[in-house]
Amino acid sequence: MTKHPATILALALTLSVFGLSKPPIATAQPSSLLVTEPYHLNSGLVSRSISFENPTGAVGAGGTAASSLGPGRKGAPAQTIQPGHSVNLCDIEGPGTIRHIWMTTGRQPVAQRAYVIRAYWDGQQHPSIECPVGDLFGFAHGKIMPYQSAVHSVGSTGGRNLWLPMPFVKHARITFTNESAEPAQLYYQIDYTLGDHHDTDVGRLHTLFRRENPTVEKVDFELLPQRKQKGRFIGSVIGIRNLHPKQWWGEGEVKVFMDGDDEHPTICGTGSEDYVGLAWGIQQTSFLYNGCSLNQKNFISMYRWHLPDPISWQKEARITIQQIAYKEGLAETSDDWSAATFWYEPVPSAKLPEMPDLKARTANLWEE
Repeated sequence: MTKHPATILALALTLSVFGLSKPPIATAQPSSLLVTEPYHLNSGLVSRSISFENPTGAVGAGGTAASSLGPGRKGAPAQTIQPGHSVNLCDIEGPGTIRHIWMTTGRQPVAQRAYVIRAYWDGQQHPSIECPVGDLFGFAHGKIMPYQSAVHSVGSTGGRNLWLPMPFVKHARITFTNESAEPAQLYYQIDYTLGDHHDTDVGRLHTLFRRENPTVEKVDFELLPQRKQKGRFIGSVIGIRNLHPKQWWGEGEVKVFMDGDDEHPTICGTGSEDYVGLAWGIQQTSFLYNGCSLNQKNFISMYRWHLPDPISWQKEARITIQQIAYKEGLAETSDDWSAATFWYEPVPSAKLPEMPDLKARTANLWEE
């Protein structure tokens, strides 16, 4: 089957803006050719994968556990993580790049906010990623919705994928913590390469989760609190629970304050649904770089990925979105907002703002 030219172009843009067109070693072809021209065999990279079947990614060490069918016959596809316990998903010596993470676990809405992923790059003691599993993998409110974008793909029964590359120079460690009151059955796989060439100041993936339930009138919700070194904003998975169903919630503008902006930003949007590439209200529809995966019962989950249209800064950045409604005219409003925000910056990096506690994360979630 021939791929549509627009699909090929979108893929090429995505690869190039991630910096994957840079050769991993001096004699190797660009990494983008790993996808677009897979018949090239001299990438200079080594492929590895980690799961419970091979928790270290060691050579020849996969699938050694035994089941009732015998050794190597699906002996360790999953583990049960007890309440309050954490497990290392990976602990890798670099240099390398995590290319893909697949995961599935409990499907209850509360589980999506009670299970937390944290990632630590290159020996930094505090995490660069700290986010509930549902929001990290592309959906808000604990409501699993099947959809695909350039960053995520989610199946209707909870299979989820994250495709953003995660480079590291010396070391990568990712953990899963069960903060719920019930055991968690966890399946996962992390696919990565070794031998990548990265500058020491390469951007490492950062992700934080924020929620204000409710927001404060005239105090704009921060998608990205102040960061004070160079970086690049990738985008956000934004959740809104409309607390005023008789009015339209989405007139607020996104504002990007960067590199010396004070009262007014350099980049300013025109409205909340406009920011995610839609118009005249919000529609449940998903595209490669923008869309809305949930618009039901006053719950909205929407996203925007700045891949072909980068937002980069050299010294500092802060990104906000207003809470402005429309009902017989513009009006300040207060609703329930959350966001999982993704960006790249070097390490060492400042600590992430404190994540909301379990009670705050899991209040007022989707109910079937």
